[in-house]
Amino acid sequence: MANMKINGATLNVVVDGPEDAPALLMSNSLGSNLSMWDPQMASLARRFRVIRYDSRGHGASEVTPGPYSVEQLGRDALGVLDAVGVEKAHFIGLSLGGVVGMWLLLNAPERIDRAVLSNTSAHFGNPDSWNARIRTAMAEGLDGLADATMDRWFTADFQEAHPETVARIADAFRATAPEGFCAAAAAIRDCDLREAIRSISNRVLVIVGTQDPSATPSAGGLIAEHIPGARLVALEAAHLSNTQAENEFNRAVVAFLTAPAAQPKAERKAEPAARVKAAKKSAKKTAKKAAKAGTAKKAAAKKSAAKKAPAKKGGAKKSVAKKAAAKKTAAKKSAGKKASARKVAGKKTAKSSSTRTAAKKTAKKAAVKTPARKSVKKAVKQAGTKTATKIAKKTAKTSAKKSARKAAKKSRR
Repeated sequence: MANMKINGATLNVVVDGPEDAPALLMSNSLGSNLSMWDPQMASLARRFRVIRYDSRGHGASEVTPGPYSVEQLGRDALGVLDAVGVEKAHFIGLSLGGVVGMWLLLNAPERIDRAVLSNTSAHFGNPDSWNARIRTAMAEGLDGLADATMDRWFTADFQEAHPETVARIADAFRATAPEGFCAAAAAIRDCDLREAIRSISNRVLVIVGTQDPSATPSAGGLIAEHIPGARLVALEAAHLSNTQAENEFNRAVVAFLTAPAAQPKAERKAEPAARVKAAKKSAKKTAKKAAKAGTAKKAAAKKSAAKKAPAKKGGAKKSVAKKAAAKKTAAKKSAGKKASARKVAGKKTAKSSSTRTAAKKTAKKAAVKTPARKSVKKAVKQAGTKTATKIAKKTAKTSAKKSARKAAKKSRR
């Protein structure tokens, strides 16, 4: 332990762990002291240079007149880092210590690497409840608040199962100077960082206790929601989750603080550009290969077409000649058939015409031989007039036609 004059007050500071290890600053809750971190020391001191201190007005640190402000307590934390020669450190704070951590992340982000904000809130509720608590502490000391505080800090099951642990922490609470407690309580009462924390850019882990009535899970959830990229871990515990869920708390903290470092923003921005360039180069190479392959295919296709072309032409000529010959043959056959048909038709026509000629001749002969002519002659002699002659001629013609028809029918038969 060492007393260091920091920011106008003498603060109790303890440093553990290898000097060349990454620095880790831890800030205690309201009404406790640096011994609250004892459950974490075996795990953290092997990996980090752990820096603990009693907050102003608590433990072995000086009690200065209050009320305190969050800014004043935050500057105390920066003063501790300066006093031990640390430029940048990880940070863990619980309850009041978590509020100090938020102030550091907002006002001195370059001094903090990664931060764990445990069982805390950006706004701790109605000022009247804090004023009532301050009045009780000033009138009765912290003994009047001890039982109610232990019920908020630990679940009933844990108090029953671990009475020695609860008694030790209750004793540390009762030993806190009422003036220091009330001055720090005023800092919590007046604090509201709900909107401001939206601008935090550091890597943050938020731890909540599922049965914490002081800094409720919803209050921790708001912090995780408002800080971009913040992680949230819920433990089965009340307010002092680092004690009630010691193992789970330690695992979550170590995993977070030792995880591979994130790429700087400049590198994250440059990386996509590099990937784009690489993708463009790859695309160009692929395009060139595709173009070469396409050219080779075209050349091969041309050669193949040149080889196949003569055969196709010869084959086409032969095919055309065959088709033409077939057409000629078909035409000759068709012409022959037509000629035969014409001959047959001609013969039939000739037979028909000869038949008609014969019929006419027969009709004429018949007409000559028929008694028509005799009748005409008789009629002419008897009538002796033109009328008789006409009648006789008509009679002769009619008779001749009938005789010709009969003769034609007989010749057809």
